[in-house]
This record gives sequence, C-alpha cells and structure tokens, in this order.
Amino acid sequence: MQNYSGEVGLQYHVQLRPGDVGRYVILPGDPKRCAKIAAFFDDPVLIADSREYVTYTGYLDGEKVSVTSTGIGGPSASIAMEELVQCGADTFIRVGTCGGIDLDVKGGDVVVATGAIRMEGTSKEYAPIEFPAVADIDVVNALVSACKDLGLTYHTGVVECKDSFYGQHDPEKMPVSYELLNKWEAWKRLGTKASEMESAALYVVASHLGVRCGTTLLVVGNQERNALGMDNPIVHDTECAIKAGIEALRKLIAADKEK
Repeated sequence: MQNYSGEVGLQYHVQLRPGDVGRYVILPGDPKRCAKIAAFFDDPVLIADSREYVTYTGYLDGEKVSVTSTGIGGPSASIAMEELVQCGADTFIRVGTCGGIDLDVKGGDVVVATGAIRMEGTSKEYAPIEFPAVADIDVVNALVSACKDLGLTYHTGVVECKDSFYGQHDPEKMPVSYELLNKWEAWKRLGTKASEMESAALYVVASHLGVRCGTTLLVVGNQERNALGMDNPIVHDTECAIKAGIEALRKLIAADKEK
C-alpha cells in the first residue's frame, strides 16, 4: 500500500517503528489508562502519543512489553493491531470496560471474553459473517488463571460488540429499534455476558494476522439488573481488570520461555 507516513517502517496512525514495542501489548481503549497500566512495568517510557493512540514500553519479568490505547470501537482498534503487528507485536490483551447483560454479571466483576458477537462493521471487512470471533485459548487460560490467583469475581463467555453506544442504551429512539430490541433479546436468551465495542474486531483481525488476542473487562454496571429493580452497583475503577491483564501477561511470558 502507499506509504502515508513519509518514512519506511513508521506506522502512520500509531507513529511507531519496529523495535518500539514488545511482542506483548496491552490494549486499553482510553488513552488516559495507558499511564496507569504502564506503572506496572519496569522502566516504562512514553514512546508515542498520536491521535487516540498512546504507547508506553517497559519490561515485565525481563521481557519487553507495551501498552497502546485503541480509542473507541472496532475501526480504530483494528488499525492499532494492524500497525502494532508491523512493529513486531504478536500477543495482545484488551483491557477495557463493558456493561453486563447476563443477570449474574454485576458491576465490579470481571468478564473474560471467550468470543464476541459480530454486531459491528469492522470485522465484516475482514471475514464473512459466518466466521466466528474467538479469543486465543492460551490468552483466555492465562486470564482465567490470573483472575483466580487474584481472587476476582469473574465470568467467561461471549460478549456482544456493537458500533453504537446509544443504540444499546436508547434503542427505542432509533429508526431501527425493531432490529436492536429483537437482537438484544436474542443475546439475553443466549446467555451473552456483556456488551462492549472492540473485541469482535480485534479477534477477527488477530485470526487474519495469525496473532494471539484475548480480552478482560471491568463490568461498569448491568442495565438488565437495573430494569428489574435488582442490586446494580456502578463501578468505574478498572484496577482489577488491569491487574488481571498484567498477571496474565506474566503467565504468557513464563509459558513462552518454557517452549
């Protein structure tokens, strides 16, 4: 493709070059969360700050690791993954937030997404809709083990990914309310754990590029529990999901060193 950056090897959007990042990368959505995650690294350094993409690189257990924000939604997340892979990354953990759907999922819990519903547009430009968006099994196992070690209340299962935040929260106002409401009911009946916006695209892009990806999410709240008058704590502190992602990276690093 055409080189838009003007420099061979410099990635146009993330403004990174080969060698700037480790093979292991944590992907939060919010750029402001990067410094919080990088604080868990040894010797973290701010490498780039471009658009929604902020990158720090440091070390975990002697291994070079990075954190890069993706912004909101599949389009920007897929760009981040594409360009990070060009810079040498091959293992990704999305650390983000979600809204619970299943009634057992409460604010403050953690969801490890084993797969994602592709109700978004980005993944459709990579794979036919029949192709599933699934996490890498090694990353899932590392995340589950990390949640157990940390004593977190966690859930594993499928999450729903969409492009419209307000299509989820105010579906009745949308011209396509008939579709949004009917599909939301289907996700509930299928035991979908939560709703978010990036994992479906990341999982399909990872499959295409032959890299590993998994997701750990803080549950902010659950609109279904709220609608039924059930206890519905609202939690914004992502510390538990971050710690799960960091501990999972340590486990993946150790396992890879043994191979």
